[in-house]
Amino acid sequence: MAKHLETGKLGEEFTVAHLQQLGFEILETNWRHRRCEVDIIAKDGNVLVFIEVKTRSYDFFGRPEEFISPAQQVRLAQAAAAFMEKTGHEWAVRFDVASVLKNKEGGFNIELIQDAFFPGL
Repeated sequence: MAKHLETGKLGEEFTVAHLQQLGFEILETNWRHRRCEVDIIAKDGNVLVFIEVKTRSYDFFGRPEEFISPAQQVRLAQAAAAFMEKTGHEWAVRFDVASVLKNKEGGFNIELIQDAFFPGL
């Protein structure tokens, strides 16, 4: 596996564990709909949360969360709509970003940005 893909996979695994410690219920990981993959779908209380994980080895060119394009936000919203239709979900939703940076010790530092974007606005 390519180094950047391995780093991304480790960042996602770390994020799942972090979210569980915060009390999130993980429903799906790497859920696919057409051309979009939702990294993590979870429940935070009564809120359905779609989480995009951005992992980087360094932030020299910008913070991880800065690399979510408007087109990717649209695809995530479309995938979220498909998931909600499939599961019959009819209550609150939120789009979060997990900004994950590798640290010098080989671990990860994570910042969960709630309501990171609002598709369609």
